[in-house]
Amino acid sequence: MRTLLVLTAASLLSLFAHAAGPSCTAVATEKKLAGAAKNSFMKKCEADAQAKCEAAAAEKKLAGAAKNSNVKKCVGEAVGS
Repeated sequence: MRTLLVLTAASLLSLFAHAAGPSCTAVATEKKLAGAAKNSFMKKCEADAQAKCEAAAAEKKLAGAAKNSNVKKCVGEAVGS
């Protein structure tokens, strides 16, 4: 029950924390990147997003499943589809 509560709270917090700007995919499309340039950009953008999301989770003092869920959602939103 406590884990469910923590996950729910983390999900709600992540809704407000991750509305930071255009996704990596949107930026790559806007810049008209393709091939190796796009792959390199996406890899760096995802690494940057991972670092920012990890820092945000640490700031929120999340741990375990709540942290993993929050970071996964945060990175997914930052990278886009």
